[in-house]
Amino acid sequence: MATLKDVRIGETVTVKKLNGEGAVKRRIMDMGITKGAEVFVRKVAPLGDPIEVTVRGYELSLRKADAEMIEVE
Repeated sequence: MATLKDVRIGETVTVKKLNGEGAVKRRIMDMGITKGAEVFVRKVAPLGDPIEVTVRGYELSLRKADAEMIEVE
């Protein structure tokens, strides 16, 4: 399954599943990235890390490692 890390700039995807455990998963969920949320990829830094996304009406920057834990479609 595709992860948020694989999504190209300008695409909107829907979160299907959050992998990871404990504090990391809780932090991602606290940022508003939950199952069913729509995420729009705005920018990717020149070296690929971090990724800037829009979720629930606000901009958010995620590390590649965190984006890899978010399965999308």
